Amino acid sequence: MFKMLGMAAVIVAVLLAGLGTFFLTRSPAPPSTPLQAIPVQSSAASTVFQVQPGASRARFMIDEVLRGSPNTVVGETDQVAGQIAFDPAHPSSAQAGAITINARTLATDENLRDRQIRNFILSTDEYELITFTPTAITGLPQSAVVGMPYPLQITGQLTMKGVTQEVTFDATATLASPTELHGTASTIIDYADWDIGIPSVPLVASVADQVRLELDLVATAA
Repeated sequence: MFKMLGMAAVIVAVLLAGLGTFFLTRSPAPPSTPLQAIPVQSSAASTVFQVQPGASRARFMIDEVLRGSPNTVVGETDQVAGQIAFDPAHPSSAQAGAITINARTLATDENLRDRQIRNFILSTDEYELITFTPTAITGLPQSAVVGMPYPLQITGQLTMKGVTQEVTFDATATLASPTELHGTASTIIDYADWDIGIPSVPLVASVADQVRLELDLVATAA
């Protein structure tokens, strides 16, 4: 009987190892369609500025101990979309629409890690998009000077892997020209709040419980 139990344990271990190898090595699903912005509600006096995929960036940064040495993993994509309604004469009335990121295009400096992120950690076959929907912006100025950065705080609903939680980004916004806006934003989250877990892998002794999220946005008048 003990031999049978031992053999069963070995079979289960082999099956689990094979399943882990499958998740690490199978090719993730590619982006399904070109990324589209969710239309923002705007007044007649506002100009809609379109966030430009390719010129914009979304990234995450997380610390780990790799081969006994501290290491920071950076993952990034330029597949970011969104809209901002902005009236240069009344910048305090600006409205930011949902920011959408295609999680299937996030990439680090290592292909095997990318596969694990897409196949297992973020399950991008099922949850292709990450969205941040602003609900409040504080710090909007009464007037806007071209080239002047303005500090803001943007609170909203962040949805990843089918879970939505409220977060606040520290941000800056700059009217680069009458037809172009630049923005940066960052926040630190506990990824477990989104039911995201990071499995143990060889050579990685530990991974931080928090991850830093950053956005660099370029938006042009539609």
